[in-house]
Amino acid sequence: MSKEAKTLDERIDRIYKMAKEHYGEVRFVGIKRHTKIGWVAKIQFDEFDSLMAEGTDAIAALKNLRKRVKKIIDRYNMV
Repeated sequence: MSKEAKTLDERIDRIYKMAKEHYGEVRFVGIKRHTKIGWVAKIQFDEFDSLMAEGTDAIAALKNLRKRVKKIIDRYNMV
């Protein structure tokens, strides 16, 4: 039984929903290719600074961003 691979859109939607539930307003979640760094995933909030994560490809950058957002949410919930 093979697991179907998630598309980039599905990954972005998942990060967007997770951040919106915790932070409220999210301006955007996106990804772009930077010539020197590689792939960069970014989430921008209305009331907070933006978060960025890098990766060797688009999927890795989105995974790193999701891990970063999840860590912040988990830390917040521990307090």
